[in-house]
Amino acid sequence: MARTGMHLLLELLSEYGVRYLFGNPGTTELPLYDALAANRQIQFILALQEVPAVAIADGYAQASRQVGVVNVHICCGLGNAMGMLYNAYRAGTPLVLTAGQQDQRMMLEEPILWGEMVEAARPWTKWAYEVRRVEDLPTAVRRAVQTAMTPPTGPVFLSLPLDVQMASAEAVPLQVAPLPDVHVRPPMEALQQAAQVLASARQPAILVGSRVCEADAIQELAAVADLLAAPVFHEATTSHGRSSFPSDHPLAGPPLPFWSPQVQEFLAPFDVLLVVGMKLFQQYIYHEPSPLPAHVRLVQIDENPWEINKNYPVEVGLLGHPKTALEELARLLEGLLEGDKAELVGKRRAHWTAHFRQERAALRRQAQEQTELRPLRAQVVMDILAQVLPPNAAVVEESPTTTMGSYLERIGAIKDPTGYFAQRGWALGWGLNCAIGVRLAWPERPVLAIIGDGSAMYGFQGLWTAARYRIPVTFL
Repeated sequence: MARTGMHLLLELLSEYGVRYLFGNPGTTELPLYDALAANRQIQFILALQEVPAVAIADGYAQASRQVGVVNVHICCGLGNAMGMLYNAYRAGTPLVLTAGQQDQRMMLEEPILWGEMVEAARPWTKWAYEVRRVEDLPTAVRRAVQTAMTPPTGPVFLSLPLDVQMASAEAVPLQVAPLPDVHVRPPMEALQQAAQVLASARQPAILVGSRVCEADAIQELAAVADLLAAPVFHEATTSHGRSSFPSDHPLAGPPLPFWSPQVQEFLAPFDVLLVVGMKLFQQYIYHEPSPLPAHVRLVQIDENPWEINKNYPVEVGLLGHPKTALEELARLLEGLLEGDKAELVGKRRAHWTAHFRQERAALRRQAQEQTELRPLRAQVVMDILAQVLPPNAAVVEESPTTTMGSYLERIGAIKDPTGYFAQRGWALGWGLNCAIGVRLAWPERPVLAIIGDGSAMYGFQGLWTAARYRIPVTFL
């Protein structure tokens, strides 16, 4: 069989470690699926509609920390996929989304199904491009994978015209290249300044976002929290995303409140906040005053320069990889927290450990006091799940009216924080299908999807995919 552009595309994706192609095919993708039938490295996972296809790829990419590749059918398929593409954009999920395009020789005629897909996808992608020649495929794929995987990670889009898909690629080399190492250390002077500010704080706290988990920096964050005896708070449930701190850690606090007046009151006792891998204070509804108390000083670590100083001025901004930055920060703090400061750290640790222990116990009592009520209360259901949840379980939540309180995290039931997935974009239909992708990435870990009835209705077609490929997810 002659080597076509789509044979070349699959060879390139295989070289970048792609194991699955998720999708919902149509006429303008037939050459891709002809090539896929002869490929032994990449397994195709069929979805009955674009919402499941993109959300399954999203879950797979988040869990595997590899690029997720998903194909949809030209303009109509891209249109159906846009809600899930928006979710991936808000979450920073490394996706490569492709779609077949009509033959370039007839585009001037504006044929059936044709449209300016690149312009449609551009607002919710890091990069969007239409491949014009088969010779450009190696560069386009290399750029797409690297752009998706390089911080700040996110989705990209490639439009693949039919003539490029079918063109001969016999003479086109693969031209793959390793991804750059992104473990960049912030400048030492800035690290030293940050360590001094944190060590001198009377009452520090840590605000944490999804990018700590995605950077494999949970242990490094825990080391800094332990050194400072600083409580750790996740983003509010409206933008929570991945979990980045062990929920059963003595310093693990509840997520931030929803509304800015409550956030300001919540943070008023603290004098210094260390913000790591977080879009600081993503608000849902406008309220006054500002969520940040006027007296609070900020130290912010992020690999995305856009996030530092974006909405709130910081005293020290550390631009670098969270894992590397936290490692260096912990090393510097060890030499600064001695003598009187060590005594203060000890008092803080005792206070927060006792405080959060009491909060967890009070939540459990509330649930137990409602066990005889009918119908069952959401808190009771969550408490029952907490008692039977395996330590290595992955939990995907998209049940806004029953789990907005992050109950499983708040009582310490999520033993492995890497296994907690929550919404960040809020296009519904994501959770049921994200769980399928998570299980494909982690076949050795049990996966529980807690899905509200309304959320499920936007993505029910994913159940067919789970059944067809025997992907063992527990759906509640």
